[in-house]
Amino acid sequence: MEVIKGRTICEEKMFKHFFMEQSTGLRNFLIAKFGDPAEAEDLVQDAFIKLWNNCEKVALGKAKSYVFTVAVNLGISLRRHDQVKFKHHGIIASYTKGYTNETPEFEMESNEFMEKFKSSIASLPERQREVFLLSRIEKKTYREIAELSGVSVKAIEKLMGKALKKMKDQLGNNI
Repeated sequence: MEVIKGRTICEEKMFKHFFMEQSTGLRNFLIAKFGDPAEAEDLVQDAFIKLWNNCEKVALGKAKSYVFTVAVNLGISLRRHDQVKFKHHGIIASYTKGYTNETPEFEMESNEFMEKFKSSIASLPERQREVFLLSRIEKKTYREIAELSGVSVKAIEKLMGKALKKMKDQLGNNI
């Protein structure tokens, strides 16, 4: 990209053109350096956001070296952060738990769903939460729950129906 006098990277058209021209090369460079395509894509986005936020301080002729430097520094910071995380979270313990055939993406999605599921249960009114947990977690029948609660089976059915509807609204058809 040739430098045009009087033009700055803060101009939206110039920034967009610069992004289109440099982002693929930067992404490929970061994949080669760090080995993770998804992380490289995130680093490219973060570097260009940082360039946009500091565009007044960066000369158009220095923009390429700026985004490359920022992206590499962000990648190094991520690596350092990961090392600290692994050290303090006892990565050795995860080796003793055994191995799984599930992909990391599947495990991540499962963990995310479990957090949403727990949050959904926590957001239920107390009576609905109680009925839901007794039915689905402790595997009690509606009759047993009704006897424990001192209400009719019909009341338990209604509470369970309301709980399931609220959870379905929050979680979709995944419950």
